[in-house]
Amino acid sequence: MKFLTLCVSAVLLDAAMAWAPLSSLPRTATRPSSALAMASVAEEVDYANAERYLSDHPNNNVPPHIAALVGRGLHTKPDHPIGIIRAKIQEYFASLPDDYKIFDAEDPIVTTKQCFDDLRIDPDHPGRSPSDTYYICDETLLRTHTSAHQSMH
Repeated sequence: MKFLTLCVSAVLLDAAMAWAPLSSLPRTATRPSSALAMASVAEEVDYANAERYLSDHPNNNVPPHIAALVGRGLHTKPDHPIGIIRAKIQEYFASLPDDYKIFDAEDPIVTTKQCFDDLRIDPDHPGRSPSDTYYICDETLLRTHTSAHQSMH
């Protein structure tokens, strides 16, 4: 499946979007008629709940002020600059001949495998250090880029 991932929000603070051409998906009677179809990939989870990101784990380095910023959904607010950019990007993709599926509201918590290993980021890469990444525990962290979700779709 061909993907186009665009980060239109501040890293770690909001979910970003991924687009996949619907032409690569099987055609069915329930296929959306619009050029852009929303994909519900997340369960009903309150990403704005700061308690999700704070723990007593010795390697948790997410400060409360950062945890409070996660999940604000700035990209969904039509009057916010990020929301305006998102709308323009969606308009562009809607104008293309291919249909695209939007993956929105991805969980900001990912595994080290999703964030680093699946993307072949070396174990000694500086991006893995606690000074560059917010770890919840040894195996989970706050997503540092939108690519962490690409292997899931």
